[in-house]
Parts: sequence; C-alpha cells; structure tokens
Amino acid sequence: MPLFALGLNHHTAPVAIRERVAFPPEQLADALRALVGEGVASEAALLSTCNRTELYCNAASPEAAVDWLARRRGMPLHDISPYLYTLPGAEAVQHAFRVASGLDSMVLGEPQILGQLKEAARLAEHAGTLGTQLHKLFQHSFAVAKEVRSTTAIGASTVSMAAASVHLAARIFERMNDTRVLFVGAGEMIELCAAHFAGSRPRRIGIANRTRARAEALAARFGADVLALDAIGEVMHEYDVVVSCTGSPLPLIRREMVERAIRARRRRPIVLVDLAVPRDIEADVGRVSDIFLYTVDDLAQIVSSGLESRQAAVTDAERIIRGRVEDFRHWLDTRDAVPTIRHLREHAEAQRQLELARARRRLARGEAPEAVLEALSQTLTNKMLHGPTRFLAAAEGQDVAQAVGLVRRVFQLDEHGRETHPPQDS
Repeated sequence: MPLFALGLNHHTAPVAIRERVAFPPEQLADALRALVGEGVASEAALLSTCNRTELYCNAASPEAAVDWLARRRGMPLHDISPYLYTLPGAEAVQHAFRVASGLDSMVLGEPQILGQLKEAARLAEHAGTLGTQLHKLFQHSFAVAKEVRSTTAIGASTVSMAAASVHLAARIFERMNDTRVLFVGAGEMIELCAAHFAGSRPRRIGIANRTRARAEALAARFGADVLALDAIGEVMHEYDVVVSCTGSPLPLIRREMVERAIRARRRRPIVLVDLAVPRDIEADVGRVSDIFLYTVDDLAQIVSSGLESRQAAVTDAERIIRGRVEDFRHWLDTRDAVPTIRHLREHAEAQRQLELARARRRLARGEAPEAVLEALSQTLTNKMLHGPTRFLAAAEGQDVAQAVGLVRRVFQLDEHGRETHPPQDS
C-alpha cells in the first residue's frame, strides 16, 4: 500500500473544527487498531494535538481513510472534508519532516511538536500498527529535525505557546510578581507554562489536576499549592490568571463559575488562557465583563513577534529537508526492488547448488579436480550470461542501443568492455 498523510491543522481549520476532530489520548490506541483491523490501512500512526490531527498511514485508498476519520469522530463527511489535506508519497514525507522540524507549527521552529511526534510513533508501536515503512519515516523525521535545529537558526529567539501565555497576562497585569496563577492540568504544556510563569516570580501558584500525584510532582518543582479539580469554582476568585490544558472532552470552566469569581473579586479582571483542544473553557465565558479569554488561535497574534530571525533560517531548513526527502525516496525505491533482488539471489543460489552437486558427483567418480573445476566455472559463467545474451540478441532496431546500455549498466562495463568498478584484491 502507498504512503499517505492526511488531516487538518491550524492552517486549514478553525479551533471549533479541530476540537471536534481531535482524539482524546486514551482513544488513540483503539482507533489505530480499528483502522488497521478494518483493512483501511496496513500500518498507521495518529498525531493529535491542539493544533493538528494527522493520520500517517499506508493505505490503498486515501478516500477510505478520510471516510474512516469522519466516522470515527462522529462527523458528517461534508463537515470535515473542506478542511482536510491528503498528501501522497514524497509529499507526505516532506510534510512529516517539516512538522518534526517545527516549520509547520503555529510558532515557527517550536520544539514541542517533535516530542508529540515521538509520542505518536511510540503509541503506534505499542498499538502494533507501526510497520517498517512508518518506523523508517519517523526515524528519518527525528534525524532531520535534529539536523535542522543544530545547523540553522530556526530555534533562535525561542517563542512558544507557554511564553505567549505569559505575554498575554503581562498585557493586563503590569506587575506579574503580584499575580496569582492557577494551572488546570499537569501535562507537558502546563509544565512548560509553569516554567515560564515561574520566571516572572508570581506571588502564588496553584495546580489543579485530576490525578493528585501528578499535580504534587509538578507543584514540588515550583513551590505551588495543589488543588482538587472539582475545587476550581470555589477558589477561582483567588487567582488573577488561569491557564488550562487538560484532555477533558467537555469544558471544565463554565460561565456561571467565572461570573461568581468576578463578583467575589469586585470586578478585578481575570486572564483565562485555554490551551486545550477540545476547549476546557466555555466559549461564551469571553463575553463576561472583566474577563480576558484567549484560545490557542488567539496566541498566533502574539507569537508573530520574535519570528524574524527564525524566518531567515527557513530557506536553509527547507534545503536540508528537500535533500533528506530524496534520501527517503531512494530508500523507498530500494525497498521496491528488494523482492526482485531476493528472487535473483534465490535463482542464482539454486543454480550454484545444482552445479556444485554435479561437480561433487564427478569428483566422487575419480575425475581430475582441475577438469571438474574448469567445467564448473564454465557452466556457471554460461548460465550467468545466458539471460543477458538472449536479451541482447532479441533486441531489434532502436531497442538495440537501449538494450546494450542496460546490460552495460547491470554489469558495470564501459564502452570498451572494461569494468567501471573492478573488484579489489583482498
């Protein structure tokens, strides 16, 4: 089956669509097994983040994969298809390399996507859907990302969603060291945000998470308080900034909860940053007075500053990626030739064994070893040359020159019949 990448991202779909298509982490393994089990693909991996949901697979029909994705997410095909892209073969390889290198991210050059891609590969391997071709694709993607980051300025002037969140809060609160910050969730994104906010030395940090042990481990790093997830509504009025990023399929922070908090704060503003897809915060919370609500799409307006130095490195990065795409295409072409190479070797080995057995019988009858070896070598040579000789003899007209050129390439001969790459004496 041919290689395809299909999906949608922040370039092609708004957050309202992305959150409907996104897979909760606990559903990814079952989804992959179903995709392969239903015969839609022979191998597959799913990358699902707040900015993209992408399926990398070997599939005979990309249309069938698109239909499967729509059905799996419970969406009519006409609702999802306007936002989808389908990339075959080399385009899929190039896309994977660009994603891993941060060239397709909302924040140009951000490194977080590489970790997410590695996790997608690990999960597919655990689910038993990562075959040889996708394994090679991901390993090449990781190597390309490392090369791009180490040889270009794509990672200069680091800007991330986490840094942008701090920037947004600083727009409202001039003195960040006087703020109280609540983090809802304890995953990788919240960990990054906590590190960035901690750098501004807020007066207080709280962490609310469904799994208390995870929250306690993160709180220990930043000297934070640990709260139960269902206590958010009771304590929200104590915090100036709330950053949320969980895997909840439904909003955790509702409008009435926020309205109570604002009344208790006597109209002092709250900055709410929703980094989750699906959203953790109800959309109409943004209509509440003195509430400043930002989603992942809003952050794009902030992260544009500081990208100039990275943009200059894009040309170098794209050049590296083009070269590595050609390397991967060569590997794919070599894989296509593997069955023929195997059959050729099997055929040659069968002939060798046949003539070797014949030579042993002659030796057993007492024939001279030199005569037996001479006959063995002549017979093997004749059999090796039989196919190409017949091929040349059967060529006619304009096909003769092409046949001669082909045989010369196969046997590595120049126009004088000499080997272009003679074997070296050992």
